[in-house]
Order: sequence, then structure tokens, then C-alpha cells
Amino acid sequence: MTTTSLRRFALALAAGTTLAAGLSACVPLVVGGAAVVGAGMVATDRRSSGAQVDDQGIELRASARVREIANDQMYVSVTSFNRQVLLTGAVGNEADRRRVEDVVRRVDNVRSVVNELTIGPPSTFQQRSSDTLIVGKIKASLLDAKDVFANSFKVVVDRGTVYLMGLATRRETDRATDIARGVSGVEKVVRVVEIVSEAELAGQPQQGGTGSAPGSRSNVPLPPMEPLPPAGSSQPSGGAGAVATPVR
Repeated sequence: MTTTSLRRFALALAAGTTLAAGLSACVPLVVGGAAVVGAGMVATDRRSSGAQVDDQGIELRASARVREIANDQMYVSVTSFNRQVLLTGAVGNEADRRRVEDVVRRVDNVRSVVNELTIGPPSTFQQRSSDTLIVGKIKASLLDAKDVFANSFKVVVDRGTVYLMGLATRRETDRATDIARGVSGVEKVVRVVEIVSEAELAGQPQQGGTGSAPGSRSNVPLPPMEPLPPAGSSQPSGGAGAVATPVR
């Protein structure tokens, strides 16, 4: 079995496990947006090892903080990538939306928060099922693509809206956006990506336990993300640095 086949199998297995866990009960809080798939994926992550550890800690601590203020109208997903937190899901009112963002911002090592929480009822059983399947399809499609580094991106889906988080070049980000937009069930793509140049990638080693990815040193605060240019018709999303790209 080839490496790509093994990765596709691992993704399918992880997606199935996540789906089973998510559908077995009403989950008021989701951590991480996706399951971890093998040490090989971690070894090729462009984040520094310190940033990867920080992201895990951020998700756990932020989830605990949100759980302390949670109520029956909250369904919050917390995902951290390179110390930037994405909040997705639903809350009952604007006050709760601001309260969740505030407690997450105060978590150690969080450098920014993209608040995509909506006001209204939580997603349904069918919507969560569909979102999980979309995640699996997008990840498999990214692995199949020969012109994009799939591990540059973390994929989060909420009610058909795809959030691409990661460290990538503009070319990779545009290509990943096109791939995600081509998956059935996707309504729009929101890119929460830190842009690095091809030269920066060529000049520094991929993360394998010792090297640092561009802009991910644990002792250097990262600057705000540069917003991506819209692909076709687009409108800014609610989070700074995120660009919503509706599907045409």
C-alpha cells in the first residue's frame, strides 16, 4: 500500500471515529475541529514543535474556560493553529458570543481569535453528519492533489462553511480553496491562513522535530495575518484576516 493510500485510509478512519463520537450524543463543546492522524502528519507540519504543543494546550484550556460559562444554547468548537484560535458553532445571543471570545482571548499563548460564532440554534444531527463527511472529502482531495502540500492546512467545517487554517503560500492557499469549493455540500470557504513566500519555504527545513517553520517561533509574537485577495466574488468574514469566498 502506498503512502498516499495509507494516509487516505487514516483520514477515513479518523473521520469515522469523529463522526461516531459526535453523533453519539449532543456535544456542547468540540475541541480541535479534527482528529489527529498519526505521527507522520505531525512530523511534516510547518508549525514548530513548540507551536504544535501550544495549540493542543490552548484548545484544552480554552475549552475548559468556555465550559465554565456554557449554557444550553451554546455549541462551541475551539480550534487552534499556530496559536490562533478559530471559534465556530452557535450561541444564543450577542452577549454570549462576546463572552466566549473574551474568555478565549485570555488563555495563555493565544495571539489572536477569529470569532465565527453565529447566533441561533445549534447545528442539527444531519448538519453535523454532513460537515464531518465534507471534512473527510476535502482532506482526501488535498492529499490527492500533486501541487499542494496538504499538511499545510487544517480543515474545519460548520454547516457547510469550510474554514482553511494553516501556513501556506498564496498559490497553495488559492489551490486549496479551489479544491474545497469543488466538494459537494460546501457553501463557502473562509481562509484563515498565514501567508509565507516560496523563498521562505525553500530557505528553511520542514518541521521534523528540530527546524522551525517560517513565522512560528515560540519566542516571537507573530504579526496580524495579511488578508488574502478575494477569489471571484467575496466578502470579509467576521474575523480579522479571514476572507470569505462564496462558492460560484
